[in-house]
Amino acid sequence: MAKRQQLITCPPDQVWAVLADATGYARWVVGTQDILHADAAWPAVGAELRFRVGLGPVHFTDSCVVRICEPGHRLELEAKAEPFGTARIAIELIPWGRNTLVLLDEHPLLGPGARLQGPPSELLLHLRNRRMLGNLARTALDAHRRSPTKAKATATARPAD
Repeated sequence: MAKRQQLITCPPDQVWAVLADATGYARWVVGTQDILHADAAWPAVGAELRFRVGLGPVHFTDSCVVRICEPGHRLELEAKAEPFGTARIAIELIPWGRNTLVLLDEHPLLGPGARLQGPPSELLLHLRNRRMLGNLARTALDAHRRSPTKAKATATARPAD
């Protein structure tokens, strides 16, 4: 099981906005080359996202389905990565002062990936997920910096003369 965490220096609603934007997954999910289809209901339970993953000319068409959605707090996906099988990906957002602590838990469910689970595959998952959480942090921070509500909050937080 690959569990990781990342402190992101912006509020949970900004991180959630990134998770709730299915068309933006290629910006932060490692290996994702293109989003092929995103259900309009994303991230509602049962919504599906289809995407292309790979390195260079080698690629696969994969998908994930939302299994649990608690808006602003928790998103759990079942990812189908042929020919490797399926995996559970759970993302939890915890308010941490003005920031967000993101907990990521990923583990194989079915198929060859589940049968080959062990230290070598867990190391690869940890490395991938560390990079993915870093990408998520950068994407959320970029959105937070561009957010008009942040600019408004900063303007109202200035000390009076």
